[in-house]
Amino acid sequence: MRHIKHPGPVGQQRSTVVDVGIEAVSLRLPAGRSLLDALADVLGDHEAGSAVLTLHRGAFHPFSFVMPALSSSPDHAVYFSGRHDPEGEATLAGGCITFGRRGDAPWLHCHALWNEADGRQGCGHVLPNDALISASVEASAWLMRGADFAVLPDAETNFSLFQPVQSGALPAAAQAMPALAVRIAPNEDLCTAIEEICARRGIREAVLRGGVGSLVGAVFDDGRRVDPFVTEVFIERGVVSQGNDGQLRADIDIHLVDHTGPIAQGRLQRGANAVLVTFELIVQPQ
Repeated sequence: MRHIKHPGPVGQQRSTVVDVGIEAVSLRLPAGRSLLDALADVLGDHEAGSAVLTLHRGAFHPFSFVMPALSSSPDHAVYFSGRHDPEGEATLAGGCITFGRRGDAPWLHCHALWNEADGRQGCGHVLPNDALISASVEASAWLMRGADFAVLPDAETNFSLFQPVQSGALPAAAQAMPALAVRIAPNEDLCTAIEEICARRGIREAVLRGGVGSLVGAVFDDGRRVDPFVTEVFIERGVVSQGNDGQLRADIDIHLVDHTGPIAQGRLQRGANAVLVTFELIVQPQ
């Protein structure tokens, strides 16, 4: 498994896990607002300060995004490209969002897949304030109760990143489903890190909700490889189950784009896919 060296000291805690209650809802984000403003308003109506979402359909115009990129400075191991502003409407094909707080203001982290007006397919990091919804966005959301995702400084990567934090009393099980809000640190295998979290908590089956982050390239279980090492990733589907041998297995299907431009999708090979900068998600026991 490949690794990456970040500029800061390697933290002892390789995953942050916080208990949370979640409430599943279907959301419709109306046209005419930026992605951030529309989502902040809709989640405010649900009295939710944080959530993870899977995006299904919708469109943006104008639309702006950045790609993963090599870093030109020793301050960061990897970075973002310059801003891209494709002409015409971008039609959403999928994606995930982590929504939380940056200081006292709402913020989100969105990786998505879309089709541009000229027929080109794109994938990358959506700029929350600069993607204007032109056709209502439909999403499945898991509202967080008793915990939030908050943007905090991360010494290892020298970025400010979403971290799960306890924010209040956990609701009763009758009010929200028990779950775990998770952030996985660099150089941890995504699949086995989630398996280890579940094993520590006595969870034998789980579904992954949301899922936004990056990997050091990728190795899929069918043998395909993504060799360029800077990627942006979102989870299309993820489950944890117990095999016939009694061992836990995380099966995670992803979409990604690497820093040279190609898009790939597939099921990750266990033990072969290190987190690049961060990965945020919710683990829901079944």
